[in-house]
Amino acid sequence: MISQLAIVLFDGFAFGMLLFVLSVGLSVTLGLMNFINLAHGAFGMLGGYVAVTAMRGLGWPFLAALPAAFLAAAGISVLLERTLFRRLYKSGELNQVLFTIGVVFVAAALATYAFGTVQQVIQLPAWLRGSVEVAGLRLGTYRIFIIAVALAITGLLVFGLERTRLGARIRAAVDNQRVAQGLGLDVEKIFAVTFALGSGLAGLGGALAIEIVGLDPSFGFHYLVYVLIVVSVGGLGSVAGSFFGAALLGICDVAGKYFVPEIGSFLIYLLLVAILFVRPLGLFGKR
Repeated sequence: MISQLAIVLFDGFAFGMLLFVLSVGLSVTLGLMNFINLAHGAFGMLGGYVAVTAMRGLGWPFLAALPAAFLAAAGISVLLERTLFRRLYKSGELNQVLFTIGVVFVAAALATYAFGTVQQVIQLPAWLRGSVEVAGLRLGTYRIFIIAVALAITGLLVFGLERTRLGARIRAAVDNQRVAQGLGLDVEKIFAVTFALGSGLAGLGGALAIEIVGLDPSFGFHYLVYVLIVVSVGGLGSVAGSFFGAALLGICDVAGKYFVPEIGSFLIYLLLVAILFVRPLGLFGKR
């Protein structure tokens, strides 16, 4: 029983770290820009299809396809942000929601046209397949890799936001955009960089997710729900909040489906309601 519990906790934490990579960008951009970007899941789907194309069409290795997914999602997001999304910054929330969910529908249609509706698969390198034994437990190698990537991203984001000049500018823009502009900061450029980083991380998460949850044109819709729950539970603009919220959600989701499969899929919504009832701003939210 103890070994089963440990495996469930490990698998849940690995799933949570995958959700963290997918969602942390949306948390930061929402906290900075106050822009409701429901197209975030579409950037994750884009990253997944870029990885599939790079590996199966171009013969790239897996470790080369991951940065390609990040860069492709970041580049497309900057293009959309500069040409379309920026026009909605002053609009109401309803306009932002309707427009960005429309982008998801367009992205799903394009993915269906280009790749069909079948699940996409990739071939992982040999060193990421199988499992390793740790303290008598068989742990999936690829899940260990996802946890390592998520921890590395967490460290880089915390260092970047707290210890670098760009991070100081982002925090200044978050605290008060008008004062930041008055001090000479190019807030629009900061918006573009932050948006690209968040969408690029979503693309990276989409590429990492293929082996765990699969990839099809509905990816942008299905995992948008998980991403929004992570952001709500963790709190806007908080890397730590996204990390702990994603870990909690992943463990709750996997444990619920394993121990109480009859209601397992519903437990994450109960968790969301319970946390927001006690902390309406999320675990680490400030506004």
